[in-house]
Amino acid sequence: MKPPPTTSIGLVLALLSCLGGSAQAQLRLPALNLPQTIGAPGFDNVVRPAERLIDRAVPGDQRALRLNAVESLLQRHRAVLEADPRGEPVVRRELLANTPSAAGLRAARELGIEIVREERFEEFGEVLVVLRVPPQIGTQEALARLRALDPAGSYDFNHLYTGSAALPLAGAAAGTDGGRAAGPGAGAVGLVDSGVDLAHPVFEDAAIDTFGCGGKRMPAPHGTAVAALMVGQGERFRGAAPGTRLYAADIYCDSPTGGSADKIAAALGWMARSRVGVVNISLVGPPNATLERVVAAMLERGHLLVAAVGNDGPAAPPLYPASYPGVVGVTGVDRQGRPLPEAGRGPQVMFAAPGSQMVSAAPGTPPFRQVRGTSFAAPIVAALLSKALPQPERAAAAQALAALAAQAVRGSDAVGDAVGKGVGNPTGHGVVGAALRIEPSRFR
Repeated sequence: MKPPPTTSIGLVLALLSCLGGSAQAQLRLPALNLPQTIGAPGFDNVVRPAERLIDRAVPGDQRALRLNAVESLLQRHRAVLEADPRGEPVVRRELLANTPSAAGLRAARELGIEIVREERFEEFGEVLVVLRVPPQIGTQEALARLRALDPAGSYDFNHLYTGSAALPLAGAAAGTDGGRAAGPGAGAVGLVDSGVDLAHPVFEDAAIDTFGCGGKRMPAPHGTAVAALMVGQGERFRGAAPGTRLYAADIYCDSPTGGSADKIAAALGWMARSRVGVVNISLVGPPNATLERVVAAMLERGHLLVAAVGNDGPAAPPLYPASYPGVVGVTGVDRQGRPLPEAGRGPQVMFAAPGSQMVSAAPGTPPFRQVRGTSFAAPIVAALLSKALPQPERAAAAQALAALAAQAVRGSDAVGDAVGKGVGNPTGHGVVGAALRIEPSRFR
């Protein structure tokens, strides 16, 4: 064969040179998804030039993200945090006592333990007392001695709960607006998370009541993304239940001790007083006596609590509150209905919903990002359930779950085999809300 003429080669090279910039702009290279620590700086700095509305980062497997975040928290905030025997973060030198007896409080005082504050939950018939351990006793030792002195009492660490997703929980500018009500809305749904960016365009017509942080606004990526998937609405974006009033509790407030069990309890107490039927908790952590008691009290009153099962992997120990009996545990699936490889598995999985290859709102610029994880599947399920349960009521809660289970579509496992319906399967009763996935292509 004859070699191509020199003039032809030159013409091709010239054309490639002219089109180089355009070709580069069109090329979609996979992005490195390094784990982001809570409040990590520089998270907002990279924007795809041709896509000013959406961040270029494509989240990958989230399996190590929570554990990395926990390790980082413990290293950076040693003055106020420490690890429990399992390595889970707790507030340093704090213990929680649930409706302690006079004998229990007397035993605590004899150990030199100080009562820091107490909170009464009239709706639950509970009193939560926060105790401070003196320097001469370790927190773990104090807990063991209290339990021995008052075996009938309920005592535990003040554990921290974190998001398990491709967005940090906190780290944003503070404001002074304590909430916004834009019309009556239809029904209600609750959110226990980090702060929501109420100034984001997707919340322009939303009715949102807020709790926490002393009335200050402290918007954060995680809370904003989760809230948008529930009630957000815009030109290119629509959550699962726009028009529904959102009760959003910020339990982080950009504090290193944010997300503690006592703050979750306070947020759920607010939800109970506000009579919010369905509450989403896209947070995970270890079992905790205080959290278990408050969750059980909420369920007894007829609330539905929806929680992400977490992204520590299918072989990981169960995470809470999703694994408490009666909580609606949610996993995430991809476009094909397959469970995310990092998603937790077990009998705690009740439903599945979109959890990857999707977009949600974000504070700052660009205003949207791709998200991944069970954290973003749970709010879709919560919003769908809220349509049938605007207020707590046990019979109505059971009916709402049965109706959603009847609508669930059988999913697929990680290798594409069909899986049946029923709690205990990788997708529980099945996949719901598949049509609610906001595809990245809408922003291109």
